[in-house]
Formats: sequence, C-alpha cells, structure tokens
Amino acid sequence: MNTVAIIGTGLIGASFGLALKQAGFDGSIIGVSSERALADAVSAGAIDRGASLAEAVSEADLVFLSQTIGRILDTLRHLDPLVRPGALVTDAGSTKTAIVDEARQFLRRCQFLGGHPMAGKEMRGAAAADATLFQDRIWVLTPDEPAELDTAAARNFRHWLERIGARIVILDSEEHDRTVALTSHLAQLASTALASTVADQAGVNSVKVAGSGLTDMTRLALSPYDLWRDILATNTEHIDRALSRYIQKLEHVRENLRTRQLQDEFARAADLAARLRRPI
Repeated sequence: MNTVAIIGTGLIGASFGLALKQAGFDGSIIGVSSERALADAVSAGAIDRGASLAEAVSEADLVFLSQTIGRILDTLRHLDPLVRPGALVTDAGSTKTAIVDEARQFLRRCQFLGGHPMAGKEMRGAAAADATLFQDRIWVLTPDEPAELDTAAARNFRHWLERIGARIVILDSEEHDRTVALTSHLAQLASTALASTVADQAGVNSVKVAGSGLTDMTRLALSPYDLWRDILATNTEHIDRALSRYIQKLEHVRENLRTRQLQDEFARAADLAARLRRPI
C-alpha cells in the first residue's frame, strides 16, 4: 500500500491518517474534504496534501470513506469510474447494511470492505484528531463473504489496522446494525433523553447541585444531531426495537420502586458495567 485517500478529514479521517503515520506508514496520504477541513488536517499532520475526489481516488491503493453516512452513500454512487482497479474501498460508517448494499450496487472495478471503528469523541474536526484513537478499540469489518478478507488488498488493510492497535471483529452487516443499536445507538439516545428531561424540569439552581453521575450519563448528549441523523435513518428498525426493550425496562423499574425486585436489576447491571471496564 503506497497511497491512501481519506475522504472526509474530520476527527475519524484525520485520526486514521495520524495513526497510520505513527505506525510507520511512509506512503502518501491524500485528503478530500472542504478547504477548511483540509487545511486543518494538513496542519495536524494527518494528511500530506488535499486533492479533488477524482485525483485522490485515481492514485489510491486504499480509499477510506470517513464522511457522514449520507455522504458516504453519495460518494459510493460516483466512485467506480474514478477508482483504480484493484484498490480497496472501505468506510467508517456507524451503520452498515445501507452502505454495503450501495457499494454492492455501484462498485464494479474494485473491492469494497465495510468497516466501523468503534471509537470517537464528542469533539469534531482534525484539530481534535488523535493518533491513538483506535488503540485497543474494536474495528468491525463486514464482508459479504469470508473470502473477501483474504484478498491481497484486504490482508494489507487488516495488517495496518493491527499496526494502529485496533482489534478486528468480523460481523455481517445485519448483525452489526442489530448489535450497535443496543451497544451504541441506544446509549446515545438514552443520554440525549436524560439530558433533555433534566433540562425540561431543572430550575435555575438545579445544575449547581448536579453530581458527577449526571455529568457521566450525559457525556454522549454533547454529540450533535447532524452526525446522528443519518444513523437513525439507516438503522431505524433495530433502534426502534432497542428503545422498546429499554422503555419496558424503565417501566419495570418504575413499577418496582417500593419492592425488592430491583435488586436483581442492580446486580445484573453492575455485572455488565464491570465487564465493560475490564481490560481485554
């Protein structure tokens, strides 16, 4: 792999560029984004230069789509005439079924391998990029067939994911979307709903007496809606089911505030919280 094109040089794209360089990649990293985003990415050292989509993709062995989901879908519709035959196209989209389906329909001259790094921050842009963002974090790959992982391009990509410290997990796109609806999307919506509820009810002095628990629980509420709009739209069915289960659990908690039945819920929840915090 000699040349990487990063389409979308925000937090994830710029962090990927920095991570590659820190891991020893000495090829060319070209960015495609807005003029401001490119300037920030160059300043951060995440990319070597900016270029148009056509120029960057025509040179790249690896094309990394790190845009919002809507923009990833749009880019996939225009990529095939531009890409080098034999190149690998991958992405960082937080939902996978719609993206994988779009790639299957529109890409013919190259390989596509869906991906989702389970990493991020509430801050945006290349200025917040971090070369260690993916270390010890899950990076899901969603091939249509197992053989797609064994091409030369896919093996090389997986090698670099391991070099930057990511832990690769293989899922099909449907299983990915069903899983992250519970483990990621539900967490975001629960945090948003909690913060919104407190905001609706809190008096002038309420925030002054808030504990660290509220701060911890509302961290995800800092995430902007424009980043989540496409996620909610492309994983609606699974998110709806996750929300229904969560609402049922909240109703159970409400109905048992005066009973000891919540003891089991506390124990089960504490066990999961402890497992999430154990080193892997």
